[in-house]
Amino acid sequence: MFENLSERLDKSFKLLKGQGRITEINVAETLKDIRRALLDADVNFKIAKKFTDDVKVKAMGQNVLTAVKPSQLMVKIVKDELAMLMGGTFTDIELKSKPSVILMSGLQGSGKTTFSGKLANMLKTKKGRSPLMVACDVYRPAAIEQLKVLGEQIGVPVYSEEGNMDPVKIAKAAIKEAKTKGYDVVIVDTAGRLAVDEQMMNEISAVKKAVEPDEILFVVDSMTGQDAVNTAKEFNERLNFDGVVLTKLDGDTRGGAALSIRTVVDKPIKFVGTG
Repeated sequence: MFENLSERLDKSFKLLKGQGRITEINVAETLKDIRRALLDADVNFKIAKKFTDDVKVKAMGQNVLTAVKPSQLMVKIVKDELAMLMGGTFTDIELKSKPSVILMSGLQGSGKTTFSGKLANMLKTKKGRSPLMVACDVYRPAAIEQLKVLGEQIGVPVYSEEGNMDPVKIAKAAIKEAKTKGYDVVIVDTAGRLAVDEQMMNEISAVKKAVEPDEILFVVDSMTGQDAVNTAKEFNERLNFDGVVLTKLDGDTRGGAALSIRTVVDKPIKFVGTG
């Protein structure tokens, strides 16, 4: 995903090669190229400008350390700033309740159902948890069947109620089922739409109120570009989600949404999905 951005940044750093000191003159052209690379990668223009401004402040006038060339110093400064842009530190999911409830949110086609299966498998195999997946997407054709197929593949049960079109009742019944049968994590897969609408938002807000989740994850297709940032803002205003999941990172995407979402909604990117 970030290959193109990495190549562009490498070219920018080459402008400093062979120079003994970072100065305002030689850093200006480098930062101009870095800003252009970020914009080409679909990073929000305000974020790209602030990023290069921050890099300039840290880079200006720094003497070259022993055996460190200006280009290497600039690489370190940019790398550190990119790490901060993505969140700076690792943030895990919160699983405190018994059972812990994880609520999935996002638009249709973002990869919520597939990621629900991946998350359940990870919690089962790597954290020793006993998850239950809940099919609350009662609108999309074959959504329930898709979750059941995933559940069979990874050996995780799926709670569903055929014919019930009330996701709030389904989710509450699933938590009761989890308590009865000893499942310690409940992953609620919700419905999405092709665009943000009031019906979807009211419905997922009602599910949130009913199940009181430990963790709300906003799942976004990383190929969406800057639209993903606007969608993230709207979901966050209604749900105050805890973290972002970026799916399809192995696709033909420029990666700017990943760098922009973290800054705009000030929530950590907790998972990325490929394949």
